[in-house]
Amino acid sequence: MTSRGAHSIPAGRRVYAIGDIHGRDDLFAQLIDLIRADIRQRPDAEITLILLGDLVDRGPDSANVIARAMRLRDEFSDTRLLIGNHEECFLAALTGDVRKLRYFMRIGGDATVRSYWDDGLSLDEASFEEVAERLPRLVPADHVAYLGQGEDIVEIGDYVFVHAGIRPGVPLERQALSDLRWIRDEFLDSMNDHGKMIVHGHSITHAPDEQANRIGIDIGAFQSGALAAVALEGESRWFLVAREAQARADAA
Repeated sequence: MTSRGAHSIPAGRRVYAIGDIHGRDDLFAQLIDLIRADIRQRPDAEITLILLGDLVDRGPDSANVIARAMRLRDEFSDTRLLIGNHEECFLAALTGDVRKLRYFMRIGGDATVRSYWDDGLSLDEASFEEVAERLPRLVPADHVAYLGQGEDIVEIGDYVFVHAGIRPGVPLERQALSDLRWIRDEFLDSMNDHGKMIVHGHSITHAPDEQANRIGIDIGAFQSGALAAVALEGESRWFLVAREAQARADAA
C-alpha cells in the first residue's frame, strides 16, 4: 500500500530506510532482495539506502550483518549508516574496558561477541576480563572502521533520519548524540511538529508506526522474525517487510 502526505523527497530520488536488524542476517538478506525487486518495477531514480542503526546484538549473526552492510556500497553507492545505541556500546566494549564490556553483553552484546568468537578458549568458560582482552583482536579492523564512520542524522528533503529520535523543541543542529541514539518516551509521546518528518528505529512496535510527526520502523526483528523498511519517493511512501516464514521457504 502506498500513502501520500505533505512531506516529500526531492524529485528523481528514492530512499529506502531499514529498521533495526539486530543480528538477523537472514531477514536482512531477504529485505535487500525485496528492495531490489521494488527498484526493478519502478521508474529509474537515484537510490539512497539508509540503515537506521542497531545492526548488532540480540540476533545470532551480527558479524555477518556488518559484512553484508559493508558490501552494499558496491551495489548502492549512496548507502548511509546511522549509529545506534548498540553500535555505540559495541565500540566502547572494544576498548578493552571490562565495565563497558559487561554492560554491552548485558544488553544483548553476548550474541555479537559469540558471532565473532573464534578462539581456542570457550566463550562460555571465559571471564569478562579474558573476553575484554581477546575480543578487540577477533573483530576485523574494517568492521570497526565501518561502524566508527557512521552518522547520527541524515536529512533528505522533508525527512530526517535518526536512530532513536530527537529531543522535542531542540533545533536539529543542536541535538545531543545521547538523544539521537537513546531517547524514547519524550520523543515518542510528543505531538510536536518537528518541522520535518522524523524516521526512526530503536522503539519496537508490532508494525510500522506512522504518526503525524514521525515514522517508526523497528518491528523487533530479533524476536518477531520480521524486518521492515520504509520507501520514500516524492510525496509517496510504502513499506517492505521481510518475514521469517518466507525466508525459511526461500531456503527450502
